[in-house]
Amino acid sequence: MEPKKKILLVITKSVWGGAQRYVYDLATNLDKNKFTVAVALGGNGPLKSKLEAVAIRTISLDRTGRDINIANDLGTLLKLISLFKLERPDIVHLNSSKIGGLGGVAARLAGIHKIIFTAHGWAFNEDRNTFAKSVIKFFHWLTLLLNHKVIAVSNNIAYQVRRWPFVSSKIEIIHHGIKIDLKSTEEARELLFGDKLPTKTLVLGNIGELHPIKGQRYLIEALSNINDFNFICAIIGEGEERENLQQLIREKNLEKKVFLFGHIDEAATYLKGFDIFLLPSLSEALGYVVLEAGSADLPVIASRVGGIPEIIENLKSGLLVTPRRPNEIKNALIYLNNHPDEMISFGKNLQEKVAKDFGLGRMVEETEKLYFD
Repeated sequence: MEPKKKILLVITKSVWGGAQRYVYDLATNLDKNKFTVAVALGGNGPLKSKLEAVAIRTISLDRTGRDINIANDLGTLLKLISLFKLERPDIVHLNSSKIGGLGGVAARLAGIHKIIFTAHGWAFNEDRNTFAKSVIKFFHWLTLLLNHKVIAVSNNIAYQVRRWPFVSSKIEIIHHGIKIDLKSTEEARELLFGDKLPTKTLVLGNIGELHPIKGQRYLIEALSNINDFNFICAIIGEGEERENLQQLIREKNLEKKVFLFGHIDEAATYLKGFDIFLLPSLSEALGYVVLEAGSADLPVIASRVGGIPEIIENLKSGLLVTPRRPNEIKNALIYLNNHPDEMISFGKNLQEKVAKDFGLGRMVEETEKLYFD
């Protein structure tokens, strides 16, 4: 029997977002007869707790963060070099842009023979000036050069960098895969709304970090102009935009219709409590939550960004709208409310698409092949 390969997954922060969900799914589903797995991460957030709860070894990295800080980043680089030399993993698998760059340098200096980076998104897609985007692209390019293989989680992610010098042959497209247990409609609504949900009310939902890139303000603006039907909207998640969004809700007189629920553990399990799921993001690599909404048999209205069109076919398995266009969100909601048969059809079609193309087993299997490649 061949010896097990030693995998060290590394990620910048231990919060719970798409990249962290990906690391957790890999760490807990890789074949235990072929691999031993450890996860190095920054902070003591939900990812660390979830991994330790299922006996996955974690290694804490001090002073990691998304923003650039020369002193902290140098400390992280030195810590990573020391860690890689101590652990001697067969494969270092890096996640998130910051750790992709620092980890790539550290792994090269430590003599690691196989370095893989998963691109969960590109920072140059965020709202920045032209100079800042150019600088970010340059550092992303260096990150790709440092790694032996690059996993793009969507065709769009790969397309944006495939023509950069010396990186095309490194890129492998492996879409996210999911497996999720869902609460029933009745249980989810009882937990979210208690007995306060009016009859004949369309229940709308959004799950995501409260961050400008997630575009919740455009959803709230769209809802402020709807008088065609009764609705209630649950926004689940926490983040820096909470105060701004709460103020916007007050300004639009939506306090009795739009609610910020904050962080809820395993929020995706509540998806069947919604009638329609909305994702008004300005940028998305692929969108775990869209896959989850599809698994829940929900019609979805989502921004036409990143890898979302790889999941949703407009007017067949959902409705795609232009980002930053509240009026398009409004019109899409009115359309679905007026066409209940299509609401059902969109949900069913999306569920079939997710089951066929985005299973967790497929994602893990394709990643394992890359480890042995």
